[in-house]
Amino acid sequence: MSSDDHANELGEFLKARRSEVSPRTVGLPETGAKRRVKGLRREEVALLASISPDYYTRIEQGRRQASAPVLDVLARVLHLDDDEREYLFELAGKEAERPRRQSAQKVSPQLLRVLEELTTSPAFVLGRRMDILGWNRMASALLVDFSEIPEKKRNYVWLMFSDTTFRSLHVEWEAMARTAVSMLRMEAGRNPHDQRMAALVGELSMKDDDFRSWWGDHRVTARERGSKTLRHPVAGELTLDWDALTCTSDPEQQLIVWTAEPGSAAHDGLRFLSSWAASEDRSAADH
Repeated sequence: MSSDDHANELGEFLKARRSEVSPRTVGLPETGAKRRVKGLRREEVALLASISPDYYTRIEQGRRQASAPVLDVLARVLHLDDDEREYLFELAGKEAERPRRQSAQKVSPQLLRVLEELTTSPAFVLGRRMDILGWNRMASALLVDFSEIPEKKRNYVWLMFSDTTFRSLHVEWEAMARTAVSMLRMEAGRNPHDQRMAALVGELSMKDDDFRSWWGDHRVTARERGSKTLRHPVAGELTLDWDALTCTSDPEQQLIVWTAEPGSAAHDGLRFLSSWAASEDRSAADH
């Protein structure tokens, strides 16, 4: 088969596969309008893959070669199985590596005890993709009741853009959201073949114009330390410092602890919030 034949077959294969993917499957909003094509449009595949529509169109028309990372993302967007993914790479003339399956992350019992002992400081554990793996009572009291959020949506960046309660807490939301996107971009660089990361980025790009724009800036920031101001309905306005402590048992997990300067209004606010959270727990137990 000639290179032109391969390019034509690649285009036909991509068109066939995108026609089989339901817009609802990838989180596209239902508008009620009749769609002119079955499955996904080219523009929608491009957006979910974080590439330009023109770039994707040229790949599908055989006018542009796709890199291995782009093929990886397209395979995820189009929900290809391992055999279909290998065939996609073969048509594109690229060597396909079997995607490495990452084990599920769990917080160690020792670290869970540390979280529980922090009774006046909000703290939580972030894993890959900035997933929230564990938290203490103060984190739930300050931010949102994480136990009420489905595990697949229990992600710091997802909450920053998608949860109205979480979002409204941040006095300087845009600056904090930009930083969160830069941190996520850093995470994506560490795990370029992470399909769940690609799915998260694709969904947020489709859902939020700001995220899509800021992700396209390619800015990166490491998670180390910082400060932010929150406006809490119970504790009032709190300016807090946060530090990220890497776990020795799993370097892809970090303990995030929020504190305030002793004697400051924010320090008093955290103590008040701790008392309020304890009373809420007692009230719930009594009922």
